[in-house]
Amino acid sequence: MRLKRKFQKTHLTRPRKGGGKKARRQRDQKKRLVALGMDEDVVARMSARDVLTKLKYPAKVAKEFGGE
Repeated sequence: MRLKRKFQKTHLTRPRKGGGKKARRQRDQKKRLVALGMDEDVVARMSARDVLTKLKYPAKVAKEFGGE
C-alpha cells in the first residue's frame, strides 16, 4: 500500500502553545474579573489558578463583589 497525498501533506507534530499567547489569555481573564466588580489590586495578587476558579462561576463573583 502506498501513502496517499492526504497523509503526506499533514503535519507530524502538533503546534505548541506559546508563552506570549498564554500571558495574553491570563491578562484577558484578569480583565474579566475586574469587569465583574473585583478590585484590581486583589486580582493582580491572585494566582492564575485562582483566577480560573473564580471565572467558573461569573454570576456568583458578580453577586459577591457587587458588579454588574
